[in-house]
Amino acid sequence: MNPQITQLYQIAQKPSRLILGLMSGTSLDGLDLALCRFSGFGLKTQVELVKHHTIPYPEEFKQSIREVFAKDQIHFPSLSTLNAQIGRLHAQFILDSLLSWGIAPKEVDAIASHGQTVMHRPMRSGNLPNSTLQIGDADHIAHLTGIITLSDFRQKHIAGGGEGAPLAVYGDYFLFSKKEEHRILLNIGGIGNFTYLSASQDPKDILVTDTGPGNTLLDAYVRQHFPGFHYDKDARLARQGILHIPLLDSLLNLPFFNEAFPKSTGPEYFNLELLNQVIHKNGYSLTPVDTLRTLTELTAQSISNAMQNYIPAIQTIHCNLIVSGGGSKNPLLMERLSKINPKMKVVESDQLGIASEAKEAVLFALLANETLMDDQVASNRRLGDSPWLSLGKISLPN
Repeated sequence: MNPQITQLYQIAQKPSRLILGLMSGTSLDGLDLALCRFSGFGLKTQVELVKHHTIPYPEEFKQSIREVFAKDQIHFPSLSTLNAQIGRLHAQFILDSLLSWGIAPKEVDAIASHGQTVMHRPMRSGNLPNSTLQIGDADHIAHLTGIITLSDFRQKHIAGGGEGAPLAVYGDYFLFSKKEEHRILLNIGGIGNFTYLSASQDPKDILVTDTGPGNTLLDAYVRQHFPGFHYDKDARLARQGILHIPLLDSLLNLPFFNEAFPKSTGPEYFNLELLNQVIHKNGYSLTPVDTLRTLTELTAQSISNAMQNYIPAIQTIHCNLIVSGGGSKNPLLMERLSKINPKMKVVESDQLGIASEAKEAVLFALLANETLMDDQVASNRRLGDSPWLSLGKISLPN
């Protein structure tokens, strides 16, 4: 037997596993790394966040990703090169991080790599299959680090009838569901998404969906109209603007918001080209800061509308809204969520014991732990409307 297959078996027999989760989102800020110690699996999962940090991408590297990101036409050789380049860069980030933490690569049982999304394409008409593409080849990561690597988690979700997103439902349910407490786990990254966890802890009651733009329109607009700025830090720019109600109403009437739940989306849909089309079609005239204020409101309103329309009895139950992702650091956005949803207690996910900025990397580490440990895998299992499968492909180091 291949000794690396034997090693996989031995890892699954251990009382605990050290797994390094990697996440690089659509904001392209950099690579989030979360070193986690897991014991158990499913609802018996216990996790300790051992180390975590974010390594920023160099600006020229971010630009090379933007050239192929969510575009109808690209330079295909660049995509091919980036697939290897991202994998190799992530491997170097891993080795540098482990060295700085004083941890030898051989101490890490597995790496869980999300990769870099360059295309997400749900096809709700049914004429074509859903598809998604994350690059940053895991064979490069496994070979260069010497660590077994799990990656490409979204493909099995699509194969099982899902849209490949959002996948946070697994970690939200296993780590953060609580008997006798209704919770909404909201992540505001480039795209907003939430998991509703019923106080019953019954997996049939789970609801998970994307809500629309999180930070993707805000960040792209800031980069285009405010040279030297990459995002609206502390909402300082948006606070200078005035809400433009006609633009907000036009954006909230876009087809995506009228589609049935659950659903997923990405910058392929919510981008500056779409924003400019809406503005020019209606002849709106507003300043850049007014536009930012309106886009911030769009994120808050679209999230709130999705919760109100998708979660049954939301008006009659007490729900805690627990927010993670870059949007949780936007004070104007958090204020608006609290104002629009006065019955909800709005808090950051840090209060659950996992730093907001590390949560997504932790969740992908958890997916790897599930793939290694879950002994109840079945093709017909569901977490609410989401397929409940073993996700991820396994790359061996040698």
